[in-house]
Amino acid sequence: MDPCPPVRRLTVLYDADCPLCAHLRRWLLSQAQLVPLDLVPAGSPEARRRFPELDHGSTLREITVVGDGGQVYRSTDAWIVCLWALVAHRPRAHWLATPAGRPFARAAVLTAARWREAHAGARCGAERPAD
Repeated sequence: MDPCPPVRRLTVLYDADCPLCAHLRRWLLSQAQLVPLDLVPAGSPEARRRFPELDHGSTLREITVVGDGGQVYRSTDAWIVCLWALVAHRPRAHWLATPAGRPFARAAVLTAARWREAHAGARCGAERPAD
């Protein structure tokens, strides 16, 4: 058995109550995809049905992407794999995955997390109790 099966489809679990996440969902769907992306609200019945083994509370706190071969990407890796799935952004994703690019990817993820925290109120997952 291949220890690293190829990724043919990705499921992005996003916080449907977060304006930034909803915006990024729309942006991802508007892009030409090399690898099909399914966008599913984190913590939803559909997410729980598809991925019963995941900690769904954590998927509301940080972006989580699941590959069709069982791969789980979180935080910075999740953002990079989302870009890797897109026609126009795959070269950038390859660079962001390198030691030179990774700090930039991490900075983007931290900036998004700070924005979510600052604007959480009743809209973002940061205010929801964990599972």
